[in-house]
Amino acid sequence: MNSSPLPKQFALDIGHTPKPSLNNFLAGENLALHSTLQAIAKSWEMNAPRLDSENPLNQRWIYWWGPEGSGRSHLLGAIGNAAQQLDLEYFPLTPHEPISWVSLEESLPALCSSVTPSVITVDDVDRLDERLVASLFRILNAIQGSEAMHIFMAGNAAPAALRLREDLRTRLGWGLIFQTHLLSDDEKIEALQQAAQARGLVLSSDVLPWLLNRFYRDMPSLMALIDALDAYSLETKRAVTLPLVRELLQPK
Repeated sequence: MNSSPLPKQFALDIGHTPKPSLNNFLAGENLALHSTLQAIAKSWEMNAPRLDSENPLNQRWIYWWGPEGSGRSHLLGAIGNAAQQLDLEYFPLTPHEPISWVSLEESLPALCSSVTPSVITVDDVDRLDERLVASLFRILNAIQGSEAMHIFMAGNAAPAALRLREDLRTRLGWGLIFQTHLLSDDEKIEALQQAAQARGLVLSSDVLPWLLNRFYRDMPSLMALIDALDAYSLETKRAVTLPLVRELLQPK
């Protein structure tokens, strides 16, 4: 398997890439999580909160974990985009943009008292530094006492296995927890075919099996390649066949 960096041709303009959505996610073994997120998004659309009688946080507080390429970030982006489409307040948080955390904390008093849903996503929980861990702890405490705030978090391990403060690890498990799973090869091919179709891209039948055997096997890299093939096909006005793929992947 090729493990070298992506070729320079991948810098082609891929601004037309479809946004992550719950509709363009192939669930595979992640069906339970996917269905839960779909139901939550539907409840926002219908303005009908779904509260679990045993734990009211279950529909507003979800953490999922799994390996890279298992759809963790896609699902965070998808539920965030669903919120934006409904004009809900949306705060995407990552370890790399601390200013976003400050902005959210400043908005917490108003968000906590509102009955209109607001949505927070936190990616790469396992990479948070000490300052952001403290911020997430405060945010979770605020959400617990709020009326309609939702938080969706993702990391690379189950809460108990994260190298974070014990009190934060405990709080991560207060809502629902799911494990995300990698797709099988057949499921990867199906997902890539769907991604190509969404872009109006026609692939010859031998392209995807060849890529799975010769190229990166993780979905982010494979999706990036679909984007690059789309752009390169348009630029060269050629169909996406194995010769075109080999040409794109040839180091320059």
